[in-house]
Amino acid sequence: MRTLDKVKSGETVTVSALKGEGALKRRIMDMGITKGTEVFVRKVAPLGDPVEVTVRGYELTIRKSEAQIINVD
Repeated sequence: MRTLDKVKSGETVTVSALKGEGALKRRIMDMGITKGTEVFVRKVAPLGDPVEVTVRGYELTIRKSEAQIINVD
């Protein structure tokens, strides 16, 4: 399984699962990142944190720790 933090800039992936629990998982789902959603990785900072993505037509910046709990295909 690959996670969102391992995706390179310019790639489009589909969310297959969210590994987190509780408030963190709910926060990610509230941002529109749910199973089956396409995510385009716009930019990754030089040290890998943060990651800028496009989800459901809007831009979003997430932390590497958040990206690590998002499984993608």
